[in-house]
Amino acid sequence: MSPFEILRFALRGLSANKLRSSLTTLGILIGVGAVILLVAVGNGSSEQIKKSIQRLGADSLTVTPSTTGGGRGFGGFPGGPAQSGTDFGPRTQARDLTAQDAEALTAATSVKSASPVVTSQSVTAGYEGTSATINQFVGTTPSYFAAANKTVASGTAFTDADATAARKTVVIGSTVASDLFGRVNPIGKKIDVGGIRFTVAGVLKATGSSSSTFSDPDSIAVAPLAAVQETLTGYGALDQIIVQAKDSDAVDTAQAEITEILGQRHDTDSSGAADFTVSSQASVQSAVSESSRTFTVLLGAVAAISLLVGGIGITNIMLVTVTERTREIGIRKAIGAPRGAILGQFIAEATVLSLIGGLLGVLAGVVGSLFTIVGVKPVLVPSSIVLALGVSVAIGLFFGSYPANRAAKLRPIEALRHD
Repeated sequence: MSPFEILRFALRGLSANKLRSSLTTLGILIGVGAVILLVAVGNGSSEQIKKSIQRLGADSLTVTPSTTGGGRGFGGFPGGPAQSGTDFGPRTQARDLTAQDAEALTAATSVKSASPVVTSQSVTAGYEGTSATINQFVGTTPSYFAAANKTVASGTAFTDADATAARKTVVIGSTVASDLFGRVNPIGKKIDVGGIRFTVAGVLKATGSSSSTFSDPDSIAVAPLAAVQETLTGYGALDQIIVQAKDSDAVDTAQAEITEILGQRHDTDSSGAADFTVSSQASVQSAVSESSRTFTVLLGAVAAISLLVGGIGITNIMLVTVTERTREIGIRKAIGAPRGAILGQFIAEATVLSLIGGLLGVLAGVVGSLFTIVGVKPVLVPSSIVLALGVSVAIGLFFGSYPANRAAKLRPIEALRHD
């Protein structure tokens, strides 16, 4: 028999049991669609994290306090937690980062600016009876805006004179402006923060990178360091120092110079371990990319289980089909149908089921990726589409081979006697 005739017989066999074929196809559809969509979600999540990191700027570094004698993870970001990571082993109390440390870093040849940062979390602000929670109230210097890639959309940033005089002037994020002022122009208005009035000098450009209220980067306020220390945080240690290198090519040199300068100031030679961490965006980006890849592979592996289940379903359906069509097989073999034709027909049936399910699964996965899922915009990975479709066809060949081989081995006389 020609391949065309084998395929024609296979399609006829599938059409005779439409409900059973549909259920088998559905299993493959779910498996392929799940693989494509979950990999897209993992990739989309990775892209969001990368954009959040890159928002700080390719030429920026973050200095955070750590503890001596133990390992420490990556430093925080502007306005974020002062420390991050996990400590291991015995340690001693770290020395504080100070404004003097930040000032000393500006002497480095590859450093453009060093901005001392203190942060007060979840601060309540009010304006004429309206109140809003500001996730991050940052105290710093004017150089912070360039180093942290913060752009003032309207109004102006505060000046060095404002910082020196500890004036109560503030630049607010777009979320804060919307929550407190609505459509009213906030420039020049006064907001109440802990009983102290701050004058709004400007509004930052919206980043629009998060759908989560808690992690909303636009729920931020930036004011002179001394003003924030005086009213909110007290005159303690800095949470971090944001350093801007002279250009992106000088980041590695700047990191080495920062480590050397702070090492001398904190006398790390005598203590045996640094009590600070200097992290560049490249190091953080590398770690996040590695974690994201692992996360995406895990999601894909979980979804691939659905494909395996679909393959087992194909085996069961084809075994039932062989049993029901035993007499048909016996008649075909009795009139001269070769073993290869019987084998090819049932393998073709299983493969067609897998291919149809795979194509529908690709369509479902592509359509699903057009929607935002749990706050993540999926990003399709072309290789996952090819891989999932290829695996679905391979599953049809693999799981359909046993029932097909069983049908091909039936002896005509035994098949004809089957009830």
